[in-house]
Amino acid sequence: MQTNSQAPSIRRRISVTLYEMLILLGVWAIGYLVPSLLLGLLLDVKVPNWVAFGHVYVLFGWYFTWYWTKTGQTLAMQTWKVRMVDENELPLKRNRALIRYAISTLWLFPTVLIYILFKFVFLLPLGNWPTIELMFCMILFFWPLTCLFDRQNPNGPQSFADRLAKTKLILVKPSSEINS
Repeated sequence: MQTNSQAPSIRRRISVTLYEMLILLGVWAIGYLVPSLLLGLLLDVKVPNWVAFGHVYVLFGWYFTWYWTKTGQTLAMQTWKVRMVDENELPLKRNRALIRYAISTLWLFPTVLIYILFKFVFLLPLGNWPTIELMFCMILFFWPLTCLFDRQNPNGPQSFADRLAKTKLILVKPSSEINS
């Protein structure tokens, strides 16, 4: 279905992603850090790394899918006037939002692969910070730049994750344009 909606630019996508990362720090602090600290302080329990990762993955998944199904916009998307819709520009259903979230986290695989390659093949002494920096770069630049491979789209390019999930990001028109 061809529509009149315009896709956001790569610059706007990177801006949304950067702002989203700041918001996710708050989500992480409230939804993971506080409960983990309480468990550690009150019960002297240390959660295994794989459980901690799963907890954060589910927490972020809940954040994104809740916003995408309720308003089509996370807090960062509202600021940058971008909305997530399905291919027919209808609001996302929960299953589609979950699929979109799962696909959008595929950047974890190349990040882990690069980390393993540098640490165990090239034998470079890497701590935790290079991993976080690599993840940051993958999220911030790699996924938005996949739009460059979608040049045939008449309404503007969409990212790899959007194409696979059958969703798209569109610019939200100001209310003055809607009323005219």
